[in-house]
Amino acid sequence: MWVRENRAKLTTIKGEAGLRAPTCSEETAAMIAAVQWNMPPTGHIMSVAKFERFLRTVASLDVDKQDLKRYSDLISQKLHDLLLRAQAAAKADGRVLLEPFDLPIAKGLQECVHEFERLDEEIELRPILDHLAAWPPLDLAYGEDVEARPAEIVGGLSVALARTFNIIDPGLKNPSSEHWRKCFRIFDLLL
Repeated sequence: MWVRENRAKLTTIKGEAGLRAPTCSEETAAMIAAVQWNMPPTGHIMSVAKFERFLRTVASLDVDKQDLKRYSDLISQKLHDLLLRAQAAAKADGRVLLEPFDLPIAKGLQECVHEFERLDEEIELRPILDHLAAWPPLDLAYGEDVEARPAEIVGGLSVALARTFNIIDPGLKNPSSEHWRKCFRIFDLLL
């Protein structure tokens, strides 16, 4: 099974309760917000520049590294929440694989996914989002069609997040901690 195979490949890290697998937000934060000492910084700089361009294009936002860390945390958390709901739906139907129709993608989020796909043609964020959208291990395995969708789901969540900032504060350029708190609360309420 895909889940068991990938659990064996996880790198363990020292945590408060001993060794554990890194969380998606820890892996993502390393990818977005920090340059690894043994890696050339070019890829990191390109990733940050692409995210900045993406958020500027979608919602006229100027972001810094702390914003990218918050972005990473929110997206990882909401992706995990969507997958937990999908797992519950698959279990309720007596299936052992998650299928695309298990994902609770509402009309608004689906429209954001389509908008991301249009934007991705010029910005080319998909490879970065594929890494950001690493599927966390669950009790059930992922079906092939679900495994093929991580970047588009994360892209849709990203567009929705950027639009949420504009709803909270039209004309916002630099999100503050308070803006991020409001976005987290709204996304927690709706997803």
